[in-house]
Amino acid sequence: MASTSAPSSALSLPPSSILAEGKAPSRQSPQSIPVPSLPPPSQSWSWKQPTLYCRKVARDVMAMATGEVMAEVTTLELPDTLRTVMEAWEKVEDKYAVSSLAVAAAVGLVGSSGMISAIDRLPLIPGLLEVVGIGYTGWFAYKNLIFKPDREALVLKLKQLYGDIIGSS
Repeated sequence: MASTSAPSSALSLPPSSILAEGKAPSRQSPQSIPVPSLPPPSQSWSWKQPTLYCRKVARDVMAMATGEVMAEVTTLELPDTLRTVMEAWEKVEDKYAVSSLAVAAAVGLVGSSGMISAIDRLPLIPGLLEVVGIGYTGWFAYKNLIFKPDREALVLKLKQLYGDIIGSS
């Protein structure tokens, strides 16, 4: 195999890239995809505009890459659960009280988590609580799950509780 010397301005290929016939692989130009430019920073945007613009750019680039026809989407489609939550929030009359309850619940959750982790670090308490939990589970299964009339009574209680919570609609 003869060594080839290339001028300093030419692209030199390592010997591992030379094919068996002694020819360099042909370089095909990749398909160029135009990417839209960002708007000038002098425009005043709200906090939603950059996110929506980036989503539009990403959608357009994906459409160009896959060869799909770009369709303009003017409305943001929300998932059903988010739409349901937004509708329920609009129906709430005392938003301050609901927000306060949510914050209190979050604080209570963090506090109880800290308390449980502190109890878990004590030497004998976790084992004792595990034994109490196993005992209560056995008692509950014996009292409510083993015999058919007890199971039916439990199911009836659960259905009544569900009806009380959900209400009749």
